[in-house]
Amino acid sequence: MAIQKAKFSIGDIVKHKHFEFRGVIYDVDFEFNNSEEWYQSIPKNVRPRKDQPFYHLLAENDEITYEAYVSEQNLLMDDSDEPIKHPLIEEIFSGKKGSSYFKPSN
Repeated sequence: MAIQKAKFSIGDIVKHKHFEFRGVIYDVDFEFNNSEEWYQSIPKNVRPRKDQPFYHLLAENDEITYEAYVSEQNLLMDDSDEPIKHPLIEEIFSGKKGSSYFKPSN
């Protein structure tokens, strides 16, 4: 598989194209890097290609916060300008500007 260039960056706030959740990206895999069991658990008719970036998100919906692993084809930039209310935000990022969070500069 050819390694793909990521469309989104660490700190970007994104939303899922098909499901009602949004999140902030805290890590990127330039191609699928999860278990085959996880991949096969996705219904075949919506299963994403493996040869694209996958993003680790601190995610939230109206009820809970959680971590998500989402393919690039299923993400859009979130332009709501609303902060993410995940409890781990402050452990990873030091602030927010516009539609992105930023990491501390050490």
